[in-house]
Amino acid sequence: MSDQFELIAEVRTDLGKGASRRLRRFEGRVPAIIYGGDKVPQSLSLISKDLEKSLENEAFYSHVLVIKVGDVKEKAILKDMQRHPAKNRVVHVDFMRIDENVAIKVHVPIHFLNEESCYGVKTEGGMIQHQETDIEVQCLPGDIPAYIEVDMIEAKVGQIIHLSEITLPAGVTSVALALGEDHDLAIASVNAPKGSDEELEDAAPADEDAAADAGAEEGDSED
Repeated sequence: MSDQFELIAEVRTDLGKGASRRLRRFEGRVPAIIYGGDKVPQSLSLISKDLEKSLENEAFYSHVLVIKVGDVKEKAILKDMQRHPAKNRVVHVDFMRIDENVAIKVHVPIHFLNEESCYGVKTEGGMIQHQETDIEVQCLPGDIPAYIEVDMIEAKVGQIIHLSEITLPAGVTSVALALGEDHDLAIASVNAPKGSDEELEDAAPADEDAAADAGAEEGDSED
């Protein structure tokens, strides 16, 4: 995968909460840190508007980035990001250095295909529900996919798409599935339309159990 994003950063020597507030408020910059590899962590700052523009592209969150500090360029991935709870602006960013020969774990977004033409939706009147919006994978940095496609075209009402049914690119493995079959997560499902026989049947066992519990409680009270 070729490098697509390059961020210009400056070394940050004035540290602490007060310094970070001044940086954001008066200089239009965001405090950041880059760590990992065989180098010590380094405090940085980024231009806020450049960072926000990059964040508009979903590939930025899983792509290999280039962090340029002076004449030095380092490859890294976005590891963590903090936003202001009320204003939703970015207040701090963590980058992790990567080694092109060492596999890493990243979350890759899912692109659901053919949802409107899905058999369970178009023919059976169902509704698609997403249980997951991304998949955690492990691979070499150069093999990180921009996204993973899940085709819903043939999915029927009542069907659940699991992680094991998704074809991952060569060299990419699922972190969850590596833990065992009991970690085969549900990715998406096609639910029956409201008020349909299928929905009522799905709800019936729960209703019957509730009625049985109520009857048992009534019997206990009579004793």
